[in-house]
Amino acid sequence: MSGYDPRAVANAVLDTAADFDFEVSNLSLQKLLYFAHGLYLINTGKPLVGGFFEAWTNGPVHPVIYRAFKDCGAQPIRTRAAATNLVTGEVSMPPKIDDAAALNHVRRIVASYGGLSASRLVTISHAPGGPWAETVNKARKSLALGMRITDDATRQYFRFQKVVLAPTDPIDPKEVHEDAPFAPDRLGSHRSTAYGR
Repeated sequence: MSGYDPRAVANAVLDTAADFDFEVSNLSLQKLLYFAHGLYLINTGKPLVGGFFEAWTNGPVHPVIYRAFKDCGAQPIRTRAAATNLVTGEVSMPPKIDDAAALNHVRRIVASYGGLSASRLVTISHAPGGPWAETVNKARKSLALGMRITDDATRQYFRFQKVVLAPTDPIDPKEVHEDAPFAPDRLGSHRSTAYGR
């Protein structure tokens, strides 16, 4: 399996965020999409999102999704990603994800991380030893084709996405908690992972 159409996954993230009354910018969407992809890849062995993510300045970015929402700038996204047929020019919505397990996974990610600020999500994505950091470090020493964050790099390094929120962060001190893909989520349950945490 090569993963779902990135626009379909992005739309599922946005629909879920709307259910939780979270506003999501393009920057936030990119991180939520990447965290969902990384955990799905580790838990199932299969990619959630088709295509590839790249290591941009502010963390992992899926170019297809960036282009779909770049006109939104830093504002909350109110539209959904559509596909354009390059031959006919016809615009249509991508098929919705019909796998309940994949949709439930997206829901858990959005419930856990959708309320965090874009800057916090960027910080998490920049965790030392994580896939973004390793891709950037590789590019400094050798060739990193298009700064792509490969699924192999995600499998190998995603466990290092762990970031601990400290009281010095600009958040409510009552909200201080371990904020990582392997930490208990905000719904009070624990995620199962390939690493058994």
